[in-house]
Amino acid sequence: MHLLVIKTISWCLRSVCWLHGWITGCVFTKGCDVFFFTNAGVVHADLKLFLETNLALSGKKKASLGVSDAKIGAALQEELNISIQTGGVVAEITRGIRLHFHSLVKGLTSLAASKAQLGLGHSYSRAKVKFNVNRADNMIIQSIALLDQLDKDINTFSMRVREWYGYHFPELIKIVSENSMYCRMAQLIGNRKELTEEKLESLEEVVMDSAKAQAILEASRSSMGMDISPIDLINIERFSNRVVSLAAYRQGLQEYLRSKMSQVAPNLAALIGEVVGARLISHAGSLTNLAKYPASTVQILGAEKALFRALKTRGNTPKYGLIFHSTFIGRAAAKNKGRISRYLANKCTIASRIDCFSELPTSVFGDKLREQVEERLSFYETGDVPRKNVDVMKEAVKEASDVAAELKRKLEKKEKKRLKREKKLKKLETNGEANSDAEAEAAEAENGAEETPAKKKKKRKSEAVEAVAEQPEGNGMEQADPSKKKKKRKSDADGVEVKMEEPEDNATEQEEVPKKKKKLKTEKVDGEPATETPEMPVSGKKKKKKAAE
Repeated sequence: MHLLVIKTISWCLRSVCWLHGWITGCVFTKGCDVFFFTNAGVVHADLKLFLETNLALSGKKKASLGVSDAKIGAALQEELNISIQTGGVVAEITRGIRLHFHSLVKGLTSLAASKAQLGLGHSYSRAKVKFNVNRADNMIIQSIALLDQLDKDINTFSMRVREWYGYHFPELIKIVSENSMYCRMAQLIGNRKELTEEKLESLEEVVMDSAKAQAILEASRSSMGMDISPIDLINIERFSNRVVSLAAYRQGLQEYLRSKMSQVAPNLAALIGEVVGARLISHAGSLTNLAKYPASTVQILGAEKALFRALKTRGNTPKYGLIFHSTFIGRAAAKNKGRISRYLANKCTIASRIDCFSELPTSVFGDKLREQVEERLSFYETGDVPRKNVDVMKEAVKEASDVAAELKRKLEKKEKKRLKREKKLKKLETNGEANSDAEAEAAEAENGAEETPAKKKKKRKSEAVEAVAEQPEGNGMEQADPSKKKKKRKSDADGVEVKMEEPEDNATEQEEVPKKKKKLKTEKVDGEPATETPEMPVSGKKKKKKAAE
């Protein structure tokens, strides 16, 4: 039944309107760009070309274009000078086309159309949310929350240390009242009976006062505290170490928060302080939300309970919320606290908007706004007329432009240094590769030069063996191997081989052969001619084989 109804509606839609033209083969990113321009009310070049191609913009048949968004409709009417219709029947037709577009286009299914719409929506949302890693305000929100929690924990643990160590040394609480310093003193002193004059310098380093250090030493000698066992003292020292480490971590976290605020919201931090500014951002949810708030909301931000209680009981509404922790509220007189809180909330709103939408984070505007609050505070006290806001903002704009130019110059200089360093590293890598290639080639050449004489020696040896094989056989005598110079084998008629030493004159002759280049000798053994292979010279020159009969 449902399928029949949908088919009937699709058929009715095709009878009312038909597909005249649509952009095919459009790149997805290109479609996202067109969607961005359309949402901003700007006519994209591709959209203009499509409309000019498919619409009769001149002649007798003039088209009337139906547009669902009035903003882009006004831009199209101004750009193309055509009749535009918005609302009424156009909205119904657009809704029907969006729902049954897959039935108008051949080969397009409803699943593919829904996936394309979902992908385009995700791409548009990712591009809309411009996430900057260096200006992530959620890190500030988590840091200030952790800082507040650490303050509560350190205070609770310090009170526990004071109560625990107070059984042993109760007089120390009256001398040292600060929590973290008390924990450090408990960690340093330990057993009060072991405190001597030698530890006086260490006590002065902790309390930063020689009189207090001397008072602690004298109080330890006449203390009314109970004795404590070593195991209890070890546990107290361990817990004191943990509290001291938490206090040190809190200091590091506060420095981290200060650096993040200088990156994310430098003007707000310069105006009202890092901690108060971070609390405002955390309570609003983000820097963008804080920038959207009016000054009246920023003024009572953090005092919602008091506000609703006052509205319920019809009493006086609160004058300030989180901005009460600013130094300006405390310095103002009682009758001027409400006035200065309104003025400060106004300046906080301006600073947050500048931080939210400025490209280069600078604290110039925050410093100028702080000067304005100082002048207004002095005006309430002494009556000195402050400067006009227009003049102050002109000075701030000029200084901000100078600071931006300086930052840009530094960034360009840093980029040039980085490129120069990369170029130098590439050059060194190229030279290293060339040197390694040259060394490899030289090593290969040396290996080849070493292998060439060996090959020549093998060749000469094989030639000598061939020459010996070609000689005629004598009375059972075999020509000796040229490499063996002093011994020969001689076979008797009985077939027994007898080793015979060569005569000395033969040795002298073989020693003289290298001195005479390429000389042939002939000897007669038992009246028969024999061919002797000459010995190769040491110089390694190429041998020429000659045979003499």
